[in-house]
Amino acid sequence: MEVAVRIAVFGAGGVGGYFGARLVNAGQDVTFIARGMHLEAIRRDGLRVSSIKGDCVVRPAHVTDDPTTVGTVDVVLVSVKAWQVPEIAPEVRTLLGPKTVVVPLQNGVEAADQLAAVLGREPVVGGLCKIMTAVRAPGHIEHSGLKPTVVCGELYGTATRRIERLSGMFQQAGVAVEVPADIHTEIWKKFLLIAPWGGMGAVTRVSVELIRKVPETRDMLADAMREVACVAVAHGVELESDIVTRTLTFIDRLPPEATASMQRDLDAGRPSELEAQNGAVVRFGNARGIQTPVNAFIYRVLRPLELTARGTAC
Repeated sequence: MEVAVRIAVFGAGGVGGYFGARLVNAGQDVTFIARGMHLEAIRRDGLRVSSIKGDCVVRPAHVTDDPTTVGTVDVVLVSVKAWQVPEIAPEVRTLLGPKTVVVPLQNGVEAADQLAAVLGREPVVGGLCKIMTAVRAPGHIEHSGLKPTVVCGELYGTATRRIERLSGMFQQAGVAVEVPADIHTEIWKKFLLIAPWGGMGAVTRVSVELIRKVPETRDMLADAMREVACVAVAHGVELESDIVTRTLTFIDRLPPEATASMQRDLDAGRPSELEAQNGAVVRFGNARGIQTPVNAFIYRVLRPLELTARGTAC
């Protein structure tokens, strides 16, 4: 009989809650690390997933707000918001054994390096996910779009046995897996999608349907993507010459009501990933002397909302 993989899902929101629930249903030993009302609801009623791929419930769910009680695990899925990664990295250390693999699933391009700075390079691999999810209520995750996919790969070399094991673990749970030749390229390709879209959505406060249909906002979205592409290339990342066209085609296929998580967070008055998305485009551009006027505009316009959400506005 195959031994279950011990997994800690650090952050049981839309991403961590969905993938963690699927892994539990596939027979893996999963502990969710959550906080607040979400934690209490999962403790009381379990974790419920409503999904276009089929609903599921994890009841009872192993959940805690104290990572030090979990012990050593085989895999840590880091699925907190991008701005929380530096905060929780020291807590992730308590979960590590000599062969633990840490998989960040954040938007943005900095999470793996932030984790490696605290945990060392060895346990951390590169990762991202493709899925549209949200926390609809405490203890309730809704998956509304995209084929659930995890993309993972070694940060400093070719595919290894541990990447193969990760792939098998997710595939057994009904999750599609991609192992690219260069994980950095894939991380930046998602960044080129999510930062411009999230920023444009938060500024315009409309769904993707209007952003892509109105010529002025479509042009602005494309310009923001071109800036990300220029910054990526300046940092040594290889992208296809038609990456912006490909990404706009993907945008055109999204459900008309779709919104990005950064827009939803700012609309709700919650702290967002602004610094890790449009703010990061500006920072990475400045580091290589690349001008990013559209992303800088988005960042500056949204900065007061971000400060208000964090309670630090003047």
